[in-house]
Amino acid sequence: MKISPAKENILKKVRKALSTPVPLPFPQSEGNNSVFQAPTDDLEVMFAEEFSKLQGKFVYCANVSELSAQLSGLIQQMNWKEVYCVEDELKNKLSELGINNFSSKKLADSDAAITSCEVLIARTGSIVLSTGQQSGRTTSVYAPVHICIAYMSQLVYDVKDGIQFMKDKYRGNLPSSITFATGPSRTADIEKTLVVGVHGPKEVFLFLLDNPRD
Repeated sequence: MKISPAKENILKKVRKALSTPVPLPFPQSEGNNSVFQAPTDDLEVMFAEEFSKLQGKFVYCANVSELSAQLSGLIQQMNWKEVYCVEDELKNKLSELGINNFSSKKLADSDAAITSCEVLIARTGSIVLSTGQQSGRTTSVYAPVHICIAYMSQLVYDVKDGIQFMKDKYRGNLPSSITFATGPSRTADIEKTLVVGVHGPKEVFLFLLDNPRD
């Protein structure tokens, strides 16, 4: 393909600029530092506060026995018949606690779906999920209720810390999709009328387990 002299001249200037990049004019400027204050509370406290502000339902569990009692009680209280869970590791862990009434075939008919997560962002109260998890893209958004079980070791302060957590976990080969779920799905019309559960779950429960993963 023939390139006009004017276009070739522009391309030469672009190549030259790329080969000799302009140094940052103000290397000590404010933009190189985080605009957010360092956390003053424990990360679990900050996450619980932000998550609850966004209509999320936070449950702290000091040990696996408490997790079993809290989760079993919730399922019984809500009279959920179809609780969807497809993650083998999570199902095995819950099965050890005596919670076995899961389905892995009827997501469309489920009352709630249980997943793990990648990481928790304390500053925004966000749950980070990805296609690297066995539950995939749809489990956390398709059911009317999303239940996430996480560990204290998965708490980080900010989004950039969450991304670094993911890079370290996957050794730089990040999953094709990373989702930041911040409370139940919600949207608003031009009159600012808030509607919950339009494009995802109407309720989100986060069970935070104090014990380490292992």
